Amino acid sequence: MKEKKYEFQYEVYDDISQLDEQDAWLLREARSVTEQAYAPYSNFHVGAVAMLENGEVVAGTNQENASYPAGICAERVLLSAASSIYPGESIDTLAISYLGQGKKSDTPVAPCGVCRQSLVEFESRYNKPIRLILGGMAGEVYIFEAASKLLPLQF
Repeated sequence: MKEKKYEFQYEVYDDISQLDEQDAWLLREARSVTEQAYAPYSNFHVGAVAMLENGEVVAGTNQENASYPAGICAERVLLSAASSIYPGESIDTLAISYLGQGKKSDTPVAPCGVCRQSLVEFESRYNKPIRLILGGMAGEVYIFEAASKLLPLQF
């Protein structure tokens, strides 16, 4: 038997004020687009904003549906939009935030498993890591140097 160990590191900031200007801007934009989410069933609004390698910015929000599996997460909306509007362009940095009705939004939110796989596939497709900035409307902010760090045993 062999035993293997997987470890990763990420940066933790007390709040948005500690981020550099561009990262803070992306997170503020992600916070802002949560208002565009369509989440009448969960009341959990997620916003994602990405800076592409060409300097363009793309946003996505979660879109729920009464037929539960037909909904789509903010991250996958963003990936679909980015690859459709700017084919061939990789993502440099992606910020994700959320707002839950009646709940505090003061801890970072991480992508679900399907979104993690989708982000990793996008990294593989363009042979470039996607930096992730994860935060709520306030509080700590996490920065990961690659989405693949969140999914070590991807397909």
